[in-house]
Amino acid sequence: MTRINIRHMILAAFFASLTAVLAYISIPLPFSPVPVTGQTAGVMLAGYLLTGGQALLSQIIYILMGVIGIPVFSGARAGIGILAGPSGGFIWGFLPAAYFLGRKLRGNQSKYKKFFVLLVGGILLIYFFGAVQMMIVLDLGLGEVLVSGLLPYIPGDIFKIIFVLMVGSKIERHRILT
Repeated sequence: MTRINIRHMILAAFFASLTAVLAYISIPLPFSPVPVTGQTAGVMLAGYLLTGGQALLSQIIYILMGVIGIPVFSGARAGIGILAGPSGGFIWGFLPAAYFLGRKLRGNQSKYKKFFVLLVGGILLIYFFGAVQMMIVLDLGLGEVLVSGLLPYIPGDIFKIIFVLMVGSKIERHRILT
């Protein structure tokens, strides 16, 4: 079993806080219960720069902050009800996404491979959890969820991947977190 040291705890807390700050970038869409947010960029940066366990811990901390009432979810919301609502599946998806990214974005990889890993782990994995919960909570079919909860977000999420690649590679190159 790997021990967590104080440095790992600080990094996890930092990326939990970064995800919370990015949640304040929230643009509601009139046709969807899910706003456009910056949260996924925080999840992807955590996975890009931390190990799988550290990235997962950062998102556990983030979710726990919201559950205990700190307004860290999009729209400055908090509470367990958010996690059970139509957009809660996306937040639950942060956990496997962060872990997956932290495990797969290791070592010297081309920017194309990193882009693909971020697409799969940072977007598709989160979309999967979000879509399933939207279908259950709102009693929608897959087609309705695609139109209102997934497809409109793809351009912004591609932008977030490019942003994460640029920022993550700079941090990595300058060894800021090492």
